Amino acid sequence: MALSIGDKAPDFNLFNTEKKEVKLSDYSGKNVVVLFFPLAFTGVCTTELCSIRDNMNVYSGLNAEVVAISVDSLFTLEKFKAEQAYNFPLLSDFNSETAAAYGALYDNFVLGMKNVAKRSAFVVDGEGIIRYAEVLESAGDLPNFEAVQKALASLS
Repeated sequence: MALSIGDKAPDFNLFNTEKKEVKLSDYSGKNVVVLFFPLAFTGVCTTELCSIRDNMNVYSGLNAEVVAISVDSLFTLEKFKAEQAYNFPLLSDFNSETAAAYGALYDNFVLGMKNVAKRSAFVVDGEGIIRYAEVLESAGDLPNFEAVQKALASLS
C-alpha cells in the first residue's frame, strides 16, 4: 500500500551500522528525510547517497535529519558507509518489513531477487506525518531532491 502526503508515517525499529536500534519515533519533534535504496555498492545507489552526503549542510540548514534504508545486511551497510564516508545513518531492513510498510518494495527485482526496496524518498515532519512521498518504479531514477528540499523548507 502506497503512503500519501498527510498519512502517519509507519514507525520502524531497525539496526544501524553501529548495531544500535533506531526508531523513527527517536526523531520525534524533528523533520526526517527517509530514503529507501535498493542495494549497497551499486552505481545509482552510490550516486544518490553521495549526493546526500555532499549536500548534508543543505538538509541540516533545513532542520532535517536523514536516514537511508535498504534490505542489505547491517554488515554490508557498515562497509558501504565506511567506504563512501556517509555522514548519516544507514539502516538495515533485512526482512523487508519497513519497505513494505512504506509501499516501497519490489516483489521481483533484477536477477531473480525478491523483496528489494524501491528507491523512494519521504519527508516526515516532527509530528510523524508524511509531507512528501516519492516511490520510484525504476531503480535507475533518482528522487527529486529539489522537491524534497522544497517540502522541508515549507516546514520551517
